[in-house]
Amino acid sequence: MNVHSLSVGRWARRLVLSLALCSGLAAAELPADVTALQDDWAVAYFNTTGDAQETAMAELVTRSEAVVAAHPDTAEALIWRAIVLSTDAKVSGGLAARGKVAEARRLLLKAESLNPTAMDGSIPASLGSLYANVPGWPLSYGDKKKAAEYLKAALAIDPDNINTLFFLGELQHKQGDNAAARASFEKALATPPRSGREVADAGRRREIRQALVSLQP
Repeated sequence: MNVHSLSVGRWARRLVLSLALCSGLAAAELPADVTALQDDWAVAYFNTTGDAQETAMAELVTRSEAVVAAHPDTAEALIWRAIVLSTDAKVSGGLAARGKVAEARRLLLKAESLNPTAMDGSIPASLGSLYANVPGWPLSYGDKKKAAEYLKAALAIDPDNINTLFFLGELQHKQGDNAAARASFEKALATPPRSGREVADAGRRREIRQALVSLQP
């Protein structure tokens, strides 16, 4: 069996990317097809499992490509395409995952050039999650220091973003700072619910509670 395939499979499974869902933006402010992609992603990621989830993500990959084609200069469309690709990398795994997360980073950097504060800091939060979870050189571009810098930038835009705080807590846990991780997770749980994002918020809170359990001695 190919060693690189094994390595990619391991990090793809770790890629809790849900990469973003960092949007606090009202659905009415997004194009309808972007909002639909956002909502369907939440159901597919948080409420679907197994083969059904893999099928749902593959369908979202196709849809997200069409959404970007329709809105090539809309940061939110690029962000959601990046989120979908990153999540599909986690769900599907394999060598193709490396190309998907590379494309996700490219899309996020393009979105940053269009609107760096789009979706309440989703761009730096998503980049931070990517850098924290993908492997480092030579397999990919993972870099814990860059991850921390991006997450700090995201919190400067929105200090109470449930997703950014969750990603930060994950990074702190990986770096062995469980006290800081617990504080980040608890702050994330205390954030107010977002109107229209009930499925996403409920799913993220489940992940946070599970993460807190994992911190117990």
